[in-house]
Amino acid sequence: MSGAAIRTTCAYCGVGCGIAATPTSPRSVTIRGDEAHPANKGKLCSKGTHLGETVGLEGRLLHPMIGKRRASWDKALDLVADRFRETIARHGPDSVAFYVSGQLLTEDYYVANKLMKGFIGSGNIDTNSRLCMSSAVSGHIRAFGEDIVPASYDDLDEADLIVLVGSNTAWCHPIVHQRIQAARAVRGTKLVVIDPRRTETCEGADLHLALRPGTDVALFNGLLAWMDQAGLTDASFLADHVNAPDDFWNHIRTGHDLWTTAKTCDVAPALLQQFFELCAATPRTVTMFSQGINQSIRGTDQVNAIMNVHLATGRIGKPGAAPFSITGQPNAMGGREVGGLASTLAAHMDFAPDNVARVGRFWAAPAIATKPGLKAVDLFRSIGEGRIKALWVIATNPAVSLPDAGRVREALERCPFVVVSDVVAQTDTSAHAHIRLPAAGWGEKDGTVTNSDRTISRQRPFLALPGEAKPDWWIVKEVARRMGWHSAFAYDRPADIWREHARLTAYQNDGARLLNLRRHATIGNDAYDAMMPFRWGGTPFADARFPTPDGKSRLVPVRQMDLQPPLRDWPMTLNTGRYRDQWHTMTRTGLSPRLARHREEPLVEIHADDAAALGLADRDLARVSTPQGDSLFRVAISDGQRPGEIFTPIHWTDQTSSGGRTGLLPRPLVDPHSGQPGFKTTPAALAKVATEWKGFVILRGQASVKMPCLWATRITVAGGALYEIAGNGDAARMESCLPAGDRVEAIDRTRGTRRVAIIRDGRLAAILFITRSGLLPSRDWLIGQLDAKEVGASVLAARGPGKQVDKGPTICVCFDIGLNQIMAAIADQQLVDVPAIGQAIGAGTNCGSCRPALSNILARIPQETIDAAE
Repeated sequence: MSGAAIRTTCAYCGVGCGIAATPTSPRSVTIRGDEAHPANKGKLCSKGTHLGETVGLEGRLLHPMIGKRRASWDKALDLVADRFRETIARHGPDSVAFYVSGQLLTEDYYVANKLMKGFIGSGNIDTNSRLCMSSAVSGHIRAFGEDIVPASYDDLDEADLIVLVGSNTAWCHPIVHQRIQAARAVRGTKLVVIDPRRTETCEGADLHLALRPGTDVALFNGLLAWMDQAGLTDASFLADHVNAPDDFWNHIRTGHDLWTTAKTCDVAPALLQQFFELCAATPRTVTMFSQGINQSIRGTDQVNAIMNVHLATGRIGKPGAAPFSITGQPNAMGGREVGGLASTLAAHMDFAPDNVARVGRFWAAPAIATKPGLKAVDLFRSIGEGRIKALWVIATNPAVSLPDAGRVREALERCPFVVVSDVVAQTDTSAHAHIRLPAAGWGEKDGTVTNSDRTISRQRPFLALPGEAKPDWWIVKEVARRMGWHSAFAYDRPADIWREHARLTAYQNDGARLLNLRRHATIGNDAYDAMMPFRWGGTPFADARFPTPDGKSRLVPVRQMDLQPPLRDWPMTLNTGRYRDQWHTMTRTGLSPRLARHREEPLVEIHADDAAALGLADRDLARVSTPQGDSLFRVAISDGQRPGEIFTPIHWTDQTSSGGRTGLLPRPLVDPHSGQPGFKTTPAALAKVATEWKGFVILRGQASVKMPCLWATRITVAGGALYEIAGNGDAARMESCLPAGDRVEAIDRTRGTRRVAIIRDGRLAAILFITRSGLLPSRDWLIGQLDAKEVGASVLAARGPGKQVDKGPTICVCFDIGLNQIMAAIADQQLVDVPAIGQAIGAGTNCGSCRPALSNILARIPQETIDAAE
């Protein structure tokens, strides 16, 4: 494929940005934002901008594999169908399960859900979306009667106040953050950030509340109590459109005064009053929340605490006034629509008897599931206990992402039959698979996705399927047909599935469900191919009618749970989350040399006071331990952390690091309503890990090498890989990782330094630097030598002729601009704001993802320096 741009949708977060992809060769593409797409209007973040670096075939699974041997599709699919059929016959339908992903397209999701719930007859299909937004689903259903996001991105343009709760929007949803900043510039929109950490999202905000983790219910109950006392609830809206339990208002009016709330949340009363007064004075308020709310063992209650405020004040169904759950994955919403969660049946229907009968009729299902299946954590616990005996994992990596991941790995190892469909040949999960099936990747897939504000967009293929890879919907329907259900899965193309999904949303739907895609039920193939982005549901609740039996919404009483005091052996509180330029378990972003440089290693962020008490310095290694497990991290001292709390990223795996395994650490405790795990408040301990030497290895090529040392993290660079390493004992063993070739070396045993380069055909094949006590050189010049046509022994000097500039940690990945370069430009050219930095050196002028970081850098420069420049 080559030529004209193909309009498609980004592979990453729930913003759902439109992309114009222009193929330039069989496996390369030029990426730019789609200016006509309503979600992003041409803008892309750093991850979307560099998607073109991730479409190669490095590490791809290209053929079906049975064990370690390549197999034909027929043999692999027959074996999957036979083993599932045999397991069901012996142990019943609840002995098998699917675990799927928000990376799937809606059409993929629909076929998998139909097979499990309609024909196998079990509810045991759950999704990794359980880990990121299922509490929002439960909260929506409790408040509105249906899983409806009652907002759109347009509301951000109309709001006078935006409250970000538990959302590092600048990193996790950068295009939304840029839209918020644009609204602030145009209309003076106020911004409040509620987050225990001071992240880049907080830069320039009007107010930051660094509340104690887990106290969001107290905060929003306190806000509602303030509104009630000030007479700012909407009495007519409450009377006509809201149901409340008899004791609801007594509960809100008791124990939620300003001082009690401030003490519970550990926020200064003056700051809390400022927040309450700002909310009280601003009817056009959007409260946007994400994982900090959802990923809690009381996540659903936290969601409903937010909903209660908006419903009680009538701030819903109006421009610029709504609660807004922003999702983490590109099609978590599509999965919710088709019923991909174990707790829902299909098309926004639950397992009520009339819904079961309705969907059973529509599918002509022989043995439709009549009850919810096991949610993610319980599902893998059931595997470990031997109750589930056959598992199919599709497009996700639960051995890394689930809490208490060590137990998850043990469960996978015990499971008699594990199938993994993935684009990647080697993952921490596929290491336990009996069968691996090669799936289509982004750029090869054909179907639809739904973003956070209910906008449905097409993902279109612009690359040919490599090897024997197949679309996920095709793989699942072929297994279904081999299990005997030929006519029910007679799909020839994604449009066939889309039409059926649309018909099901409309089937016997007299308006009781807002999800209704009736006008797409008869769409033609050409119209499907040409489908433009559209948002279903219009402006939900603009007529103040809700999809409940009486048409009213519900206030849900929620109570702040008692907070656990620090434990003797686990005195810290662990919070986990994402980095700006990485995604999930790095199987895609880890391929991009530019994205890899922003945060090269997994860091544990800790307040300076805690670091001093533990004898930790910046860049030390430390072991984070919890009752579930432990892992190594590089220390980063941060004044953005509250004392007593630490933060680690979720992305690193056994494929990329000997440490950084955050998934081993959280407790497998879940919200009682949604089943979503709590990833934000795990009791933890931290201890320094001493090493005798440190260093790095740079290798040409993309093949991964297992480093024989305590600490090793792989970083993709142009032309190869950089490994940051550290360890104890004889460092000479690291030379076993070097390839054959001509060797040049410089070894000083007295000082404990070792420099070894391997040269083949005049080009640098590998280089190793190790020191016991000295400094290590910048890696940038040496990485550049991988592209040099010829190198010699002078490469061991780690610098070329003339003055070499150490650019420092990468801030702007688009233009490869580091912190030292930015600081030098600010000082030399007397730059005083972000646009000036962009004009001077280009940083922040492309995708814009680094602009909050630039603001942060400026904020840390002494004020007298800025005054002098002005």
